[in-house]
Amino acid sequence: MEKRRATTGSVGGGPWQAGRGMPTAVIVDAVRTAIARRNGKLADWHPVDLAAETLKALVERSRLDPAEVDDVILGCVNQAGEQAFNVGRSAVLAAGFPESVPGTTIDRQCGSSQQAVHFAAQGVMAGAYDVVVAGGVESMTRVPMGSTIVHGPGRPFGPAVAQRYQRAGGLVPQGLAAELVAARWGLAREELDAYGLESHRRAVLARSERRFRSQIVPVAVEGRRGMEEFRADEGVCPDTSAETLAALKPAFKAGGVVTAGNSSQLSDGAAAALIMSEERAAALRLRPKARFVAFAVAGADPVEMLTAPIPATTLVLQRAGGLALDDVDLVEVNEAFAPVVLAWARDLHADVERVNVNGGAIALGHPLGASGARILATLVAELGRRKGRYGLQVMCEGGGMANATLIERLD
Repeated sequence: MEKRRATTGSVGGGPWQAGRGMPTAVIVDAVRTAIARRNGKLADWHPVDLAAETLKALVERSRLDPAEVDDVILGCVNQAGEQAFNVGRSAVLAAGFPESVPGTTIDRQCGSSQQAVHFAAQGVMAGAYDVVVAGGVESMTRVPMGSTIVHGPGRPFGPAVAQRYQRAGGLVPQGLAAELVAARWGLAREELDAYGLESHRRAVLARSERRFRSQIVPVAVEGRRGMEEFRADEGVCPDTSAETLAALKPAFKAGGVVTAGNSSQLSDGAAAALIMSEERAAALRLRPKARFVAFAVAGADPVEMLTAPIPATTLVLQRAGGLALDDVDLVEVNEAFAPVVLAWARDLHADVERVNVNGGAIALGHPLGASGARILATLVAELGRRKGRYGLQVMCEGGGMANATLIERLD
């Protein structure tokens, strides 16, 4: 099929027509650290310093004066302890950027850094920014999941939300939501395990072919023989087998189908993207890798919680001038749990050979607030390697939401 160029995108809600004076937002570069297991290679890295490594890498690789940066927007989910008090601003200072460069931190749960990218690109398109960095960080070792609620005061949601969903049995943790999705779509344990195995197989192949190398910022870690560079995702398991996965017990529900082997890993990592107006990139003699075509956010049932990628995908394609999913060369659907990707693929009749071609969070890991920007870095790099045109990323989020981003390769 001959692919046509999308001519519309969106800022916030309504569509806009290309070529009518609105700046084009482009991705100059996107980088990430390798992803570490919880209590793994990055356990000794303070999350502020880890995020700073990606900021430094962006300006060094592009030879950009950091004073050019109008803002830094970072996503982070567990904003407590070492990730409290605006980790975005702290990372700016840790990176050695001028004190005049501001920074902020946002939380849209697992989609936090993808939302940071949206805000950055939309700010460029609105004329509020010329140069902006968007990304995210999460150390699930040093700031464990749930750190923002375990010590109170009080509990999230409140009585009105609890009463609204009382008849549905109340809001449940994500693992149980994954069980609900699997039941609704009739996804058997064997199907979920097969997906988990394929995620590792693809990641092993991608790593062996060094597909991730251009996007990864190496950082120094303590190794068995002293300091070494950490530059390979730690969670990828070459020895994973169907038998190993089948032996795992259900993680969230007795007799359930969701296990550690078909769920994302708890991880540490950081990622960031350098986003500019096309005009500013040209003035700085920087060659963009991709442009933003369209954005969408969607909400769905917060009890099932994980199904919003389906309407978000439909919406972002509509906002791209009616592109079909078949027009998209590569798709990244965050592998929070295997049922998320399989339900999405079944509802949208997706070609799974184009989805998560280098593996996803089941194999690579899911450092919550960093994952959106990590996926973007992987998508941009793989589009360039394959000389594809359109790339889509979409991810589910706590509370029953999803972000979707459509980009077009330029380089």
